[in-house]
Amino acid sequence: MSRIPTEVQVRPGSEADLEAVTVIYNHDVRETALTFDTTAFTPAERLPWLRSHPEDGPFRLLVASHISPSDNAPEVLGHASSSPYRPKAAYSISIEVSAHAAIAQPDEPSVRLHGAFGLRHVDTYTEEAGRKFGRHWDVSWYEKPMLSRTGPSASPVPSRTPR
Repeated sequence: MSRIPTEVQVRPGSEADLEAVTVIYNHDVRETALTFDTTAFTPAERLPWLRSHPEDGPFRLLVASHISPSDNAPEVLGHASSSPYRPKAAYSISIEVSAHAAIAQPDEPSVRLHGAFGLRHVDTYTEEAGRKFGRHWDVSWYEKPMLSRTGPSASPVPSRTPR
């Protein structure tokens, strides 16, 4: 029986973590609906993704690790990342996971975790939103506004007046 670590460090991910992060991600690809990727990756295939998550900036990779008692080396336990919400320029202020999150359903632990961080349910895509493991998955969307629409850095909201 493995021991649950009592001291976990959360830190920015680095290229030294690439292999461990890829192993964890591939587990989710093969075994869960946490990702809708269906083919496992090699570390080399994941390297551009890792490099797109610098220590500073809106898109980050965090890893949780602890010192393995067997060899006194850091062991990656898990990771989290933020990514662009959509590639179009108007979405540049939106970040997936911190402000927008998609959760394949059912996944009550993930719903509770996102709720604990203040994300609220917006809507659920049902009936064939995604297909994995020979079945269809509903996808619920959550959001958390990070900027005030009236603050000094907010962009003006376009008028919806019909012409």
